[in-house]
Amino acid sequence: MDELMRQRRVYGADHDDPDPGPRAGHEYRELVGGPLDGLLVDVTGWSDAALREGARLITEIGAYGPGGRAEYKPRPVEPLKWDWRGDTP
Repeated sequence: MDELMRQRRVYGADHDDPDPGPRAGHEYRELVGGPLDGLLVDVTGWSDAALREGARLITEIGAYGPGGRAEYKPRPVEPLKWDWRGDTP
């Protein structure tokens, strides 16, 4: 794991976690754009179908406030980066 990845914060990590970065042996995707821009999402153990689909991640800072979700989908040519597609209730 390179130094840049170690400095990144993982989606879902507690705010008071002294080490909110990626863990060895886990697989991550980078979230690009939207309310979760720059975070990593842990996709360890996800099926190929789930990885192609992307994710709707709960966030309090999106357009719908607490309980809303931000939708991210993999880039066709760069699947390790997931682009924001919009917010949903």
